Amino acid sequence: MDHLVLTVIAPDQAGQVERIAHCIAEHNGNWLESRMSRMAGQFAGILRVAVPAERYGDLVVSLQKLEAFGIRVLIAQGGSEPANSWKPISMELVGNDRPGIVRDITRLLAGQGVNLERFTTEVRPAPMSSEPLFHADALLAVPSELSLEVLQQSLESLADDLMVELHLRPED
Repeated sequence: MDHLVLTVIAPDQAGQVERIAHCIAEHNGNWLESRMSRMAGQFAGILRVAVPAERYGDLVVSLQKLEAFGIRVLIAQGGSEPANSWKPISMELVGNDRPGIVRDITRLLAGQGVNLERFTTEVRPAPMSSEPLFHADALLAVPSELSLEVLQQSLESLADDLMVELHLRPED
């Protein structure tokens, strides 16, 4: 079996996911996992599929033909997950929104060797003032040699600069 990672984007309308699923199933592919969302009238997702090696080429051609429905598919060969010693850490962050906040957070994490496994952000009005608040929820893959305390201190120094509330906790 070959593994593929597909990134899809399409206008949001009923039936788009079914078209993708039908295409995969038609080639004896197995839909293994996905993350999908609708945003600003667009549908976007990333998914991992397994397909028999002899059907790989045909599946790629069929996925490209989904462009007729406005579905754009970017295809990457999936590899095996590297064996490493990471600690999963959950991070929640809330603070005043401003340009560059994602850059500053991700720069600090990357500098510590932390990988983002999942990263969800949004801006919502604050309950009392209606000022825009930035919200981030992330699952971090933290190198085993990096202590939670050191990571917390690094993020808190950034949190002080950004005036944010920060919560880190180990994932089970």
